[in-house]
Amino acid sequence: MTRLSVNVNKIATLRNARGGGVPDVAQTAARIQQFGAQGITVHPRPDERHITYADVRSLREVVTTEFNVEGYPSASFLELVLEAQPEQVTLVPDPPDALTSDHGWNVIQHRNLLEETVQSLQGAGIRVSLFTGTEEAQIEAAASIGADRIELYTEPYAQAHARGLSEAVLPFARAATFAHTCGLGVNAGHDLNVSNLKHFASNVPYLDEVSIGHALISEALYEGLERTVKTYLACLNISNP
Repeated sequence: MTRLSVNVNKIATLRNARGGGVPDVAQTAARIQQFGAQGITVHPRPDERHITYADVRSLREVVTTEFNVEGYPSASFLELVLEAQPEQVTLVPDPPDALTSDHGWNVIQHRNLLEETVQSLQGAGIRVSLFTGTEEAQIEAAASIGADRIELYTEPYAQAHARGLSEAVLPFARAATFAHTCGLGVNAGHDLNVSNLKHFASNVPYLDEVSIGHALISEALYEGLERTVKTYLACLNISNP
């Protein structure tokens, strides 16, 4: 079954808008796990506009499922994750001023940086995933440098699905199949939501994990956090794909 990792960046955004410690990021993460989510994801950025480095350290104390830390492999980021020892690090190609991740790695172009980083993290016992598109050449390159997984960038799927184009899932199904043949695990994330997740998960094989934050937290404002987490889990528990 595909695992759900909940990104709690938006909890930190709300806290930082007011200052202080409410809402409490660590407490929220603990409750999300109690409600059934199988992982917690964060993306600490250099300007700490949502998740801070201190949050990563405090979350390490409460995340008992899988802790997934995303980020660009800067020296400060690598120092942080080697200290925190999350179960998974997802490397993204975002520059420091990026609002959000909007493309996957050109693994071929950045091979030296990524290969060195993958080896360093794996040497510390951390699973490494690379944020990628669906291009087979980039997926093959991810496998060739020793990455454990890829995370498919799903915004193109989400936008097309919203226009009624159900066939938009096909490139992701092909990419996941190809990644599996290359020996890679497959994660996915970006703009997945309760309207498009079931279709995606039921059509993309070998899907290990989805990471969802903005949509889930936004929907929780209407539905309640526990009900929203369980709704996402129901989308992934598919008896007849």
